[in-house]
Amino acid sequence: MPIKIPDTLPARETLLKEGVAVMRESDATRQDIRPLQIGLLNLMPNKIRTETQIARLLGASPLQVELTLVRIGGHLPKNTPQEHLISFYQTWEEVAGRKFDGFLVTGAPVEQLPFGDVTYWDELARIFDWTRTNVHSNLFICWGAMAAAWHFHGLPKYQLEQKAFGIYRQRNLAPASPYLNGFSDDFLIPVSRWTEVHADDVRARPELDLLVDCPVTGPSLLEHAPSRSLFMFNHVEYDSFSLKEEYERDVAQGSDIAIPHNYFPGDDPKRPPLNRWRSHAHLLFGNWVNQVYQSTPYDLADIGA
Repeated sequence: MPIKIPDTLPARETLLKEGVAVMRESDATRQDIRPLQIGLLNLMPNKIRTETQIARLLGASPLQVELTLVRIGGHLPKNTPQEHLISFYQTWEEVAGRKFDGFLVTGAPVEQLPFGDVTYWDELARIFDWTRTNVHSNLFICWGAMAAAWHFHGLPKYQLEQKAFGIYRQRNLAPASPYLNGFSDDFLIPVSRWTEVHADDVRARPELDLLVDCPVTGPSLLEHAPSRSLFMFNHVEYDSFSLKEEYERDVAQGSDIAIPHNYFPGDDPKRPPLNRWRSHAHLLFGNWVNQVYQSTPYDLADIGA
């Protein structure tokens, strides 16, 4: 089944050109099936880019998915047109009475701040608590994962001396996990962050399972089975040129940024990068959506009961 998104969402044209199945409202209503209700709390500055990346991965599922775009109500982003937010996004307060089969929280460019210093932390903490009663399964990404792991489990983050930036090889520690079905023993994932969590801190919390880690950049994917939550500390959703654009932005700003590790062929920024993580990004999202479908109640009202 394709993903159902608004007909005029900018991501729609991009996904159609890529061959991703996108469903029209009229087609969705004809099918005798309850679509999975997936919410996306988009904290990234370039919301159009991020919603396209997430919709691309959700749209590859054989299940019908209805995506709801959500934003923080008390924070106005500077890099997304106001008309786009009004047309396609709802604030969390506007969806707080709903139930969702799945809910995603993205990263945000605030990772070097203490959690409590983030201007919208209080609202985000209320959203995290709300997911425990109104969401069947969660997928937290990058800073969103660190914030949720801190909020729910007190898992600390640590400042890095240099930015972890590039494509890093990951180790599959739980090949029997349904979320890692089809994964290689090791694989590549984009990393772009100034902070990290430590494996020793994860092991000190027996309620958390470490599914994927990296010898260089540390834990990558955690699971909290009782709440059906995944914490992905890296940007598996990134498309081919995301790191390139981040690198060029930092260079233009005069930042002392290294060339992304293992990204440009021959470490030459003039050469186009090769996407070597796309298949595992689709696997992770497909496995997550499948687990949501297999375990969520048919009646949305029963979520959180």
